[in-house]
Amino acid sequence: MIRPLPTMAALRAFRAAAREASFTRAAVGLGQTQGAISHQIRELEARLGVLLFERGPRGLALTGEGRSYLAFVEEALDRLEAGEAAVSRRQRPSVLNVSISPNFATKWLVPRLGAFLEAQPEIDLRISASTRHVDFRVSDIDLAVRHGDGNWPELAVRRLCEEEVFPVASPALLKAGIALKEPADLARFPLLHDRDRRFWHDWLETFGAAAENAAHGPVFSQTSLAIDAAVSSQGIALARSALAALDLIAGRLLRPLPHARPAAFAYWIVCPPRTARLPRIRLFRDWLLAQAAQDAARLGGP
Repeated sequence: MIRPLPTMAALRAFRAAAREASFTRAAVGLGQTQGAISHQIRELEARLGVLLFERGPRGLALTGEGRSYLAFVEEALDRLEAGEAAVSRRQRPSVLNVSISPNFATKWLVPRLGAFLEAQPEIDLRISASTRHVDFRVSDIDLAVRHGDGNWPELAVRRLCEEEVFPVASPALLKAGIALKEPADLARFPLLHDRDRRFWHDWLETFGAAAENAAHGPVFSQTSLAIDAAVSSQGIALARSALAALDLIAGRLLRPLPHARPAAFAYWIVCPPRTARLPRIRLFRDWLLAQAAQDAARLGGP
């Protein structure tokens, strides 16, 4: 007689509890009660005849047997979920959920999307804009574009573009007749700030200009707002290459000085390794990379 396997609910409860080191957090992530998670874990332990967790005052910790079992459970669930996704895609449009930051959405992605959607009408694209890094383990997000150092070893990571930081201004502002040849000349213009004045302060110091000039000018909560204010001739903003690219290409902004600093972070395309080769994800990732390469070629930047 074949012994029945554990239920999917029990295996998912075990995986969630192991990842969160908490029955309570696992319950929240799975939309269940803490008692239900605890009950399913006890049933698994009774079935296997071993303890999967050590329960202590500081929370849960996997036992040696629990760590061994988790590797099998994660592999099995990952394969089942990938199989389900592959089969369900044949029955409905290929849904692609993408997470990006509001700045990246406004200044880079949204203006370009029409061409992608026209070329790939079978993809049902859904964009979620958030400043928080998505947790792929508990969300339905397929792919994200993150701003950071690229150090996410649990994910498949591809750099979208290198970036520099440099001043940008509208053609109208630069036609006002005020000489602008060196970073020190920026003191003659209003400076537009992104979140705080530290970024202009550090940039000016890098090029030997008086950093006290950064003590004035409006402060915007989003980089995109500072760039849009520069387009409207309200002052000079510090821009990152990716976010200013379309405005520079269209001539709405100019680089009044050649001076630039390497950006501390870059944009990266990330997704879980098990789904990195799915056709819809490969299509969108390749399109993103092609767009970034076109920007670099047209602007002569990195």
